[in-house]
Amino acid sequence: MSSFTFSNKVFTPSPPDKGSFPLDHEGQCKGVMLKYMFCLNDHRNNNSECREQIKAYLQCRMENNLMAKEDWAKLGLSDIELSNQGKVSGTD
Repeated sequence: MSSFTFSNKVFTPSPPDKGSFPLDHEGQCKGVMLKYMFCLNDHRNNNSECREQIKAYLQCRMENNLMAKEDWAKLGLSDIELSNQGKVSGTD
């Protein structure tokens, strides 16, 4: 006897809204990503304290064609100005 019942709904996966999110296999943005991760760690996972780092990470991804170019306002980051340190493209 099977444990499957006919009342269970079958899960049908759906693609992401904005398409695929390519992995950074070559580590082009690894340095910027690590700065963000360290910031999260330092601020007990309070991501509002690390908005400059996440903007730098997303900018790196856009510059290296790892994500589509998007307006900062759509990403909720239009009010953040990056310092020169945050603009490096992952190479430290």
